[in-house]
Amino acid sequence: MEPEPAGGATELLAEAQALLAGRQLAEAEELYSRLIAHGAGPGADHHLATALNDRGHIKYLRVEFAAAMEDYTAAIQCQPGFEVPYYNRGLVLYRLGCFDEAMKDFRKVLELNPQFEDAALSLKQAILDKEEKQKRGY
Repeated sequence: MEPEPAGGATELLAEAQALLAGRQLAEAEELYSRLIAHGAGPGADHHLATALNDRGHIKYLRVEFAAAMEDYTAAIQCQPGFEVPYYNRGLVLYRLGCFDEAMKDFRKVLELNPQFEDAALSLKQAILDKEEKQKRGY
């Protein structure tokens, strides 16, 4: 395992998030990867899960769906009560036409956070699109 990143995990995460917000994707990804390589220490699960989720978002923006889903799944494994990676993975699954799997993730989001409006809307849309797909016979 690499030594702890200079400035600590909290500062590194904040810097990576600022880069992501500024659409400096390569630089943000590099910082997230450094934080992920450091791993989780005591109480660091949230930082690690956030870094994995955010790095997954960068991969999603690049339309690297399989890699994004790997990061989202790793974030979920790291912190199962963190609803955002379930939502993000559900979006990828939806875009790939895997409606049942997407609906499962959207339902999990709503179980964890019933006020997550985007998840409720995405679930409704996935249900409608699944029905439309079935009507068309494919």
